[in-house]
Amino acid sequence: MTNKAHWDNSTRMHSMEPTASCSPTVPEPELYRSIQAVLPRETDNQQLSDCFNKGMLRWTLHKKVQNNPANSLSLVWLLIKELEKAERWDSRKCIIPLLHTLMYAIIQTAYIPDELYKRVYDFCKRLLTYPHPYCTVGLSYTRQIKTERSIPGLMYQRMVTAEQRLKNEHYPFQERVFVLADPEVFSGSLGQVLLGDIETSTSDGSLSPVDYMCRVVQHSIQAALGAEQCHGPKLAQALKDMGQDVESHFQEVLAALEQRAEEGGRGEGGALRSRLQQLYSKIVTDTDSEPLSSGGLCDCPLPNPEMIFYLWTEELDIWRELAKWFRSSSVSEKFSLSQEQEDFELGESPSDLMPSDMTRFSVMSNDSGIERDLPPGADPSQSSSLDTASMSASWEQCKTTWSTSSPSPSKQESMRLSRRGGIKMKPSVKDSMVLMQETLEDHASLEAGGGGGGGGGSGGKVGRRGATLQRRAGSSAMHNPFLKQQRHFTARIVAMGDDRVLGRLAKAYYFFRKREARRLFLTMKVNLQFYYIPVCRATTPISSIKENLHLSMGNPCTLGSYLSMVDPWYNSNIKSLGCMIPKLAKIHQMNPGRPKEPFVSDVISYYVRTGQQPVYFTIYFVKITFTNTAKEPVEDVFLTHLEMEFPEFRQISASIREKQKKSSGDLCGAVISMNYRKVTLSGRDIDKGISVRTTGAQINAIPSNEAEDLNCLTLTLNESPTKTKNNIVSQESKFRSSNIKIRTLEKRSFTVTLDRDCRRIYRDVQSIEISPCLDPGYCVQKTMRSKYKLGADKDAGLSKYMSKRLLLPINTFAGIIT
Repeated sequence: MTNKAHWDNSTRMHSMEPTASCSPTVPEPELYRSIQAVLPRETDNQQLSDCFNKGMLRWTLHKKVQNNPANSLSLVWLLIKELEKAERWDSRKCIIPLLHTLMYAIIQTAYIPDELYKRVYDFCKRLLTYPHPYCTVGLSYTRQIKTERSIPGLMYQRMVTAEQRLKNEHYPFQERVFVLADPEVFSGSLGQVLLGDIETSTSDGSLSPVDYMCRVVQHSIQAALGAEQCHGPKLAQALKDMGQDVESHFQEVLAALEQRAEEGGRGEGGALRSRLQQLYSKIVTDTDSEPLSSGGLCDCPLPNPEMIFYLWTEELDIWRELAKWFRSSSVSEKFSLSQEQEDFELGESPSDLMPSDMTRFSVMSNDSGIERDLPPGADPSQSSSLDTASMSASWEQCKTTWSTSSPSPSKQESMRLSRRGGIKMKPSVKDSMVLMQETLEDHASLEAGGGGGGGGGSGGKVGRRGATLQRRAGSSAMHNPFLKQQRHFTARIVAMGDDRVLGRLAKAYYFFRKREARRLFLTMKVNLQFYYIPVCRATTPISSIKENLHLSMGNPCTLGSYLSMVDPWYNSNIKSLGCMIPKLAKIHQMNPGRPKEPFVSDVISYYVRTGQQPVYFTIYFVKITFTNTAKEPVEDVFLTHLEMEFPEFRQISASIREKQKKSSGDLCGAVISMNYRKVTLSGRDIDKGISVRTTGAQINAIPSNEAEDLNCLTLTLNESPTKTKNNIVSQESKFRSSNIKIRTLEKRSFTVTLDRDCRRIYRDVQSIEISPCLDPGYCVQKTMRSKYKLGADKDAGLSKYMSKRLLLPINTFAGIIT
């Protein structure tokens, strides 16, 4: 049978006339034109209008086929044909966009014949011979298609069950999307539009958990039986009439599919189909004389995941929000009271056990509560009440809120804080091993992911030290949803804004890892996935001076521009979304009564579901020392950019400065000493030291073009103009380095700004020391080795297999395409 004949036969066999709830059937030529419009072309110039159009067209294409099984199946056939054509023509630029679009359509298609599954599986398997990142994406989808072919409907069932947190006894995984928006960008109408979009998507017609269960049952039975053995409309009506009773059938479907998955999908799958056929017959009542198998299939739209929107203000502690989500989940409710008590005794804050709607009033205490920490001659009974006085004011505020669980006044007067003869709790060996295991997994993903800047197919290294210059990308096995994971919770953190919100994210992640090293809690239970949507606030005539200054300092979304450069599909879908949000705000202001379409939420859902290839960015540590010796040095981190400047020279205009130099020959700027480690591609790093007169410097961690894509810092000095025979020339010096120390040699101080954030400015600075952050997991291993004195080699044992640097992984669609 020819391909054309097979195509016509499959379409005729498994298509159906659209019902009242279905969207109209889209002709195949129209679907083909839509696919061609989405694909990148060699002539594309990556202009803003082009990427905006392709992102909108991709969303429109999925909307066309979302509510009609015939449309979805036609789209799958067309996409696999386009992929095979791209393979024949070696048009690799189209493979990643087509593959992600294909997999997203497969998840939502009601029924796919085995021949089509085989063609998709064979294509994905052939991608394993391609260079990175095609082999990485191909491996991930090969595993998924292999499992989906033997267990139809498993991807849809697991996705809906985890994202909607449906209670069940067979698949304990849960997910939630946390959207963190920078209030400096999303103020006013932008924040309202984003919040309204997410609320519209979350409500989704006020669907209940029972409705989601009905969709899972409907899709699983249809995916296994097909149109010849399943009457879709009759099944949908029967499930709707059941109401709450559908939960037992939902549990039975999950049990059948998960049992098949535990068996590894071996065999023909006849037992699974037979079991679902019996369940189908049990659900559907044959009121007429017509056979149950007659009829078409019904659509089961894939709902957007549960999202929570936050304006990331200074008061928001994202890790506390994650802990609240974990504690309030259906799985955590199964924990015994003894487990909660154990968490509390091992160092959990009492406020974590308070009701979620109660305000927490924190009190700083310097008393450890341990007798041996008391000053000599101190009375333990007296010192036990030191914190009681400081807590009284806070207790008065919170006792009215927590009146149901607070003690009576008589008991409160007699209650005192007793000092216990304990010792300071240190992380257990089990906790330390969990943190080290995560560091080892990150290191394994870096090794398997291959190289970035010039890695090609093998991601080849340039020696142990030179390899660190290549930015790493690619997912590890822990991101495969079909592998047994110890952590049943996945928090998908989506940061929205410019470089400033990423700087805050890096800082929060750094302190989170440090806190987990002291007392492990979330690392054992929650898998963190990071995503980034670059959004810049448009400059208007009434914009604040501070905002205009921020925009004039350069590209405010350097990391977003870098990801758009290395991943064209990210550029088409995510960068275009950041440009679309301000336009949506204007449209909403001009026509507030217009029906809301959750465009932003749909794109975020597509991003978090298919963007599983992380690009790793080094977090840099900076120690800041001030001219006032009484002021303690400050330790901070940055991700994208550090700027130092001398305020007195910034205030002098360039024209006045030029006139002064020409008249007197004086040089402008302050003298600084700089020690840095110059990095080279050969790995032969050189320690250098210079003194130079400068007005400021910029230190960038993100390259501006592909030719400079190295995982290191680029330092640019604004050197003082120098005199030549004819004129005065201003110089700029560039260095590539990994460790930098800068100190002023005059009685002048400078200002330091981290990640272009006006909220993170340090003034009256005398010196700064910059180096890559060490991962707390690596530090734990070093501490354990020093405790047992295991040799003198600092990289012996597990240390040599661990990533020393703390890396922030930002998920993309392809990683780095070279």
